[in-house]
Amino acid sequence: MDSWNHIRHLMTRDDALTPAQELLELLQNPFKQTLTDGAIWSALGTSVGFTAFIAIAFSFVRPYNSVVYAPKLKHADEEHAPPPIGKGYLAWVLPLWRTTEKDVIAHAGMDAALFLRFTRMCRNIFLTLGVVGCSILLPVYYSLNGDKTGNLQWFMRLTPSNVSDQPIWALVVTAYAFNIIIIGYLWWNYRQVLQLRRIYFESKEYQQSLSARTLMLNDLPKKHTTDEGIARIIDDVVPEASFAKTTTARNVRDLPNLIQQHDHTVRKLEKVLAKYLKDPQHLPERPKCLPSKKDPSFSTYPPKTKVDAIEYLTQRIKELEIDVKSARASIDKRSTLSYGFASYDDISEAHSIAYALRKKKPKGATIVLAPRPNDIIWENMPLTPANRSWKRIWINFWILVLTLIWIAPSAMIAIFLVNLSNLGLVWPAFQTQLSGNTGFWSIVQGVASPAILSLVYIVLPIIFRRLSIRAGDRTKTGRERHVVAKLYAFFVFNNLVVFCLFSTIWNTASSIAKTPNDAWTTVSNTGVALFVSLCQISSFWVTWLLQRNLGAAIDLAQLWTLIYSFFMRKFSSPTPREMIELTAPPAFDYASYYNYFLFYSTVALCFAGLQPLVLPAAALYFSIDVWLKKYLLLYIFVTKTESGGMFWRVLFNRFIFGTILSNLVVFLTTWVHGDGVHTMFYASTPLPIIMIMFKIYCSKTFDAKIRFYSTRNVQKHREGVLPSRKDPLRSAGLAHRFGHPALYKPLITPMVHAKAQNILASIYKGRLSDGREAYSGDTMSTSGYSDAYVMNSMSSGKPGKVAGLPGFEIVPESKLDFEYYKTRSEFAAEHGGGDIFGRSNDVMRPGTPGSMWTGSDPPSRTGSPTIPTIPRMQSPGPGPGGRSYSPSSDAGMTYPGGYVQALGSPYAPEAGTGRSRSPFYAHGNDSGSNLVGNAAAMPMATPGTREQSPMRAPGGAGMLGGGPRGYGGLPQEEDLGAPEHDPMQYNYFREARHSRRY
Repeated sequence: MDSWNHIRHLMTRDDALTPAQELLELLQNPFKQTLTDGAIWSALGTSVGFTAFIAIAFSFVRPYNSVVYAPKLKHADEEHAPPPIGKGYLAWVLPLWRTTEKDVIAHAGMDAALFLRFTRMCRNIFLTLGVVGCSILLPVYYSLNGDKTGNLQWFMRLTPSNVSDQPIWALVVTAYAFNIIIIGYLWWNYRQVLQLRRIYFESKEYQQSLSARTLMLNDLPKKHTTDEGIARIIDDVVPEASFAKTTTARNVRDLPNLIQQHDHTVRKLEKVLAKYLKDPQHLPERPKCLPSKKDPSFSTYPPKTKVDAIEYLTQRIKELEIDVKSARASIDKRSTLSYGFASYDDISEAHSIAYALRKKKPKGATIVLAPRPNDIIWENMPLTPANRSWKRIWINFWILVLTLIWIAPSAMIAIFLVNLSNLGLVWPAFQTQLSGNTGFWSIVQGVASPAILSLVYIVLPIIFRRLSIRAGDRTKTGRERHVVAKLYAFFVFNNLVVFCLFSTIWNTASSIAKTPNDAWTTVSNTGVALFVSLCQISSFWVTWLLQRNLGAAIDLAQLWTLIYSFFMRKFSSPTPREMIELTAPPAFDYASYYNYFLFYSTVALCFAGLQPLVLPAAALYFSIDVWLKKYLLLYIFVTKTESGGMFWRVLFNRFIFGTILSNLVVFLTTWVHGDGVHTMFYASTPLPIIMIMFKIYCSKTFDAKIRFYSTRNVQKHREGVLPSRKDPLRSAGLAHRFGHPALYKPLITPMVHAKAQNILASIYKGRLSDGREAYSGDTMSTSGYSDAYVMNSMSSGKPGKVAGLPGFEIVPESKLDFEYYKTRSEFAAEHGGGDIFGRSNDVMRPGTPGSMWTGSDPPSRTGSPTIPTIPRMQSPGPGPGGRSYSPSSDAGMTYPGGYVQALGSPYAPEAGTGRSRSPFYAHGNDSGSNLVGNAAAMPMATPGTREQSPMRAPGGAGMLGGGPRGYGGLPQEEDLGAPEHDPMQYNYFREARHSRRY
């Protein structure tokens, strides 16, 4: 009671207001000084003006900076490359106009096409609602809100603040029209999304992907955690199913942690070397660092004593690689985990089984369609249902705490940062500065609030993403959908509900403090106070939505990318890896943008009945952004993890919720300003019920067809299925492709700029030789024998030149481009997973050598334990044919026709000649090995006379090794002819090829 008496004392003083009184007044009405008659026109002018200016500037800058404004044109393969753009200033407009939705799927993926469809849907909805709402409500509100005193602002005349009784029927009719329009657009787009999913299902990439016909089994009982146990579970519930190739997950224990430490240590060494060797002619003091606390030998170092950074990090990398190889070699000795995979030959059969078991749990196991391998969050896969439930409860609790904590900062931002003069009212010293430097603080006011809010909007998705991982999400795309849901709930509660209700709640509390005896009357009038407050702040949301166009234009200009890249290059010491990553196409943050669009739509729907101008403001934003985002998705951004358009249900449900929330605003208006018997209120009550029934109808009609390729049991209805060719290699590599990446992921090599190559050997104190025995230490001779020596390593690209320092990857200035490394998993993982670069790790190509490949990516070091690899695909670059191989690609081994490459096991050590290579000093010594690496390929057949074979057949498996008759359709076996033409005979190469004529 003492606090309430103190507040009453402050409220009843007649002298000048104190800072505390000013704060209380601002809390009661935080918008009283923020809006003027020209605020809406000013927001419209600045928004459209700056957007047009940025678009024009972009048109002039784009042709000269394709690295930033069109990276996908350079890096994408021919199948996924976007339409070419000319050098003209407006040449980027016409390709956007001509690119259809099917083209977007081919160029950017299903998720990008769905994002653009959702944006177009929002544009069409608000254009239609704007026409209907403004034509019906604005005349009614403006005519009945007569300005009798001359003090009523014009935008307040466009609200129902002074409209009551029978004219409110116009709002009821408009609300029904809004719901019907929204239902129509949502239903139409639901059908279109279904059609897009069918196109996606029939695409070549999906039909050839292993995950499309693979099932994922979770929560397996202990006695069924074997390959045979998985098959028995499926056979028990679907006995008519065909034979499936199965695999059970292995317990990798601390292997992922070791690889993570290795990657971190490599990047740290690269950073140390980049700073130290920035100017090789003037080296600074040798760098030092503290030993890592994760180092098992950490306790042997003196406390808080720094050691030589280069030597320590190099030794630490060597130890980690030895630990990784040891862990991989013993992986088969460990236990299995409670999840596995089953792959079928036919996609329809796999989907029909998943559909039949979607609500069943045979033996307690959950059977669902397998996601892509790069979509799986492997650390969450072994979690039990009980552990996952507890994690979700705790994470939801912390999200609730974060949401409640953010109420106070949100209120302070709304009061003080939006208008700094409010801060001056409660802080006299700042008021003096504000009066003396009005121009400077005006700039701060215009920048501070958007900057802080933008920072919050950047940080929040990161926080929610990490919380979702800890909550036990099994897939990255599922995590992103949960992030959208959590962000939307956070924004709606804090930035809409609390933001709009705060002043009403505070006014009610302060009124009760003033007159406690009239507390019941004050509470009963809360509805009227809330309605008036919503009408007052409705114009604020109009200006806020108009200002969102500026953010869309900034996205197009890529200002943050340009600024970050400039400062990184000019004022930092970037490593070669960081320089390469700067040229890579960035990943599109679908969760953040979907949240923004849903929140903007919810705001527009909620205030559509109170301030109809909010509808054209939202329509203007989506009309501009639909074109800008189309350019971004086609030419700049990539989809980090493709979900195949599975965001739709999340978007649909949130749009339904936003519509129901707007119906509640209609309820409030009809209850407060309707007739005395609340006829209008009862007439509008069916609105949310209609939306809920529509949601149930769409779910039952479309969801199963969108989710599953087939819902029919193909084993019971064989007549409806086309015969398919059974290829025994279609499921080859299942254990590898759906095995934990730690089992086969190549370890990265420290990258050093070529300008420091010469000085690197002198500053590096470690062993420079390349030992031929693993784990042999420094006591062995150079070649592995006490009486033998080998020469220096020879560069494979420059014969006769010494190769780079063993254990390091030398990168010349001309190769600091993502183009040369886009197929390496260490770079492609964060930039689309290689899907648009022609290197998808989920596509099986039956009948080609690729179908027999069980590796994921050629390693960056030749000695790391990995699966046998195939040659890398070509990538654009200089060369005789206009294309060149990636600089770090390993040519591997080619096989002539009739030979088959052996399938490797992801759990077996690398095959060799009995001697294993050092895992750290693993660069090959070309003077001692690989001496015929560039020699001609093995002959396909015994050459005959020149008359019989006038043209020499090109060699190599790439031309003739693709099948029984080779890629060129040429025979793989020929008649050896007479014995004198046998190439194994001594005189074969001494005789003429032509038949002698006498």
